[in-house]
Amino acid sequence: MTKDQTYSNSLIAKAAIDRRLAEIISPVIEDMGFELVRVRLMSGKNTTLQIMADKPEGGIEVDDLALINQAVGTVLDVEDPILDEYTLEVSSPGIDRPLTRLKDFDMFEGYEAKLETEELIDGRRRFKGELAGVEGNEVLINVEEGTIGLDFGWLSDAKLVLTDELIKEMLRQRKAAGALNEQDFDEVQTEDGSAEGED
Repeated sequence: MTKDQTYSNSLIAKAAIDRRLAEIISPVIEDMGFELVRVRLMSGKNTTLQIMADKPEGGIEVDDLALINQAVGTVLDVEDPILDEYTLEVSSPGIDRPLTRLKDFDMFEGYEAKLETEELIDGRRRFKGELAGVEGNEVLINVEEGTIGLDFGWLSDAKLVLTDELIKEMLRQRKAAGALNEQDFDEVQTEDGSAEGED
């Protein structure tokens, strides 16, 4: 399987130019210990190359994104795959992240998601419900009618829904990884300048 085949059956890179960019960007990001989540070249008044990256276990930091921006920018300057002037944006996937790899659906089993398919499946394209993992190449989702399986290759878009449970889990993960220090939140300044939360 070539890299292009890998990205052609993927929500990481949809358009041909995105797949080409993913081929260039992915090895750079992976060598740094990160993963490419999504790449999109957006044309309009200004051209922007949006790259989402994460750590394999999640919890990427701002400093990591800056390093990725610098490394990817250098490689793109050499390879020069984009004809127009463009702005490079490197970001984390965020809490209500896009689900672009089969493993994402397994990792976020039990959380609410919105899935969209290229073609109509039983008269509909949009599915919203709780992720129920994966089975082979199928993404399982609990919808009102019960649990259904959608072939990963059928999906055109997929993302987590921002819920209280998801926010709590992300905060728990960041705290466990040491990226969140509770003491930073112990003292809250009020408008009159006094501090709340002190013993």
